[in-house]
Amino acid sequence: MEKNPEKPSEIRMAVLIDADNVSAQNIRGMMEEIARYGNPTIKRIYGDWTRPNLGSWKTLLLDYAITPIQQFGYTSGKNATDSAMIIDAMDILYSDKADSFCLVSSDSDFTRLAMRLREAGKTVYGIGEQKTPNAFIAACDRFIYLEILDETTADDHDTSTSAAPEYKPSRAAPNKKKTIKKISPDVIKLISSTISDVEDENGWAYLGEVGSLLLKKQPSFDSRNYGYEKLTPMIKAIGRYEIDVRETGHSSSKHIYIRIKSKFNN
Repeated sequence: MEKNPEKPSEIRMAVLIDADNVSAQNIRGMMEEIARYGNPTIKRIYGDWTRPNLGSWKTLLLDYAITPIQQFGYTSGKNATDSAMIIDAMDILYSDKADSFCLVSSDSDFTRLAMRLREAGKTVYGIGEQKTPNAFIAACDRFIYLEILDETTADDHDTSTSAAPEYKPSRAAPNKKKTIKKISPDVIKLISSTISDVEDENGWAYLGEVGSLLLKKQPSFDSRNYGYEKLTPMIKAIGRYEIDVRETGHSSSKHIYIRIKSKFNN
């Protein structure tokens, strides 16, 4: 069963946000990131809106067309928001109104939900902080850390514009790169083993295929975590791989192949 249509604009995405676990300052970068993977036709955010700690969200909800869902905390110490999100997600799943889901939270309580949605053939994206438990990260098809996304606040948000905020260009300096992880020996080992998994008889592996397999092995793998906007410059920076750029017959499109130097350069 094919999970999604080909073009992101054709992919109906349900975005469900746990307001208790995500800061409002991440909204612009988060919505820009989501737009890369689908068309967010359903956007809901869950929390107890009677509490002052969610006040920073209120000025942004209309600008980003996010529907707030009120959820009172019925029992002290128990997060009722999680249950509301899970119930809504299952309702959306059974109504077949979404091709994919984006669960925005750093809470491991959504691990089983992500697994269930994937079992139903839906693509699941997770967005959360680095502190997110690995169980939730592994349950998603792809997990993006909030720390690598551009931030905004209520003070610098332009509420006078009627344009869809999630498609606005980033205001961040173009040369500024956030680095939240170092390229460790384990990362290099992961990349090398993945190349070996898909290489041809000459050791060459198509970079697109390598990238896809890396995500299957480690859903949180993202070159931006290491300060590189794309995988190609990260591969170059490591210095252990050969790169071959091949023509495709279209001037605007080229295929990039890589292979491990040590296998063929003695």
